[in-house]
Amino acid sequence: MSERSEGGAPKPTGRVGRGAAGAYDMVLTRTFRASIDDVWASVTESDRTVRWFGAWRGEPGPGRTVEVQMGFEEGTPWCDLRIEVCEPPRRLAVSMLDEAGDWRMEVRLTEDGGVTTLELVHHLADPGMAENAGPGWEYYLDMLVAARDGRPLPDFADYFPAQAEYFAAQARAAG
Repeated sequence: MSERSEGGAPKPTGRVGRGAAGAYDMVLTRTFRASIDDVWASVTESDRTVRWFGAWRGEPGPGRTVEVQMGFEEGTPWCDLRIEVCEPPRRLAVSMLDEAGDWRMEVRLTEDGGVTTLELVHHLADPGMAENAGPGWEYYLDMLVAARDGRPLPDFADYFPAQAEYFAAQARAAG
């Protein structure tokens, strides 16, 4: 989970910068004392994603669309999620379009000595999106850590709006 600031709130870890072809990327990282296959299962198997993000249904595969239920959002809405790239157990790239905008994200996994690093990359159409999306991804990744460790799930109120200015500053510096 994220480190805690002096006030006890989770300390943001994400970074916003220029990615490929001049686009903006927000990158957040977590590490796990687990095999890459186990962490991959945590981010791709519906019976495990439901614990920290939401369930999904449909026939997965590159170029296909599945429905994902945002299990911890108000109203627990279902959203279409297109799988752009799936290279088990190392890379999953997805896209989603909703009222908040165009979301293009990918998860990259590496393993070294029994420790797996998860890197979540949110490709931002506008770096200003980081102010709202950054605290959300910090929350969801800490949810993943807590769900895997069997600990109580964090409270979103500890992340937003407390981390919004951190990510707004990251976006300003990147722009």
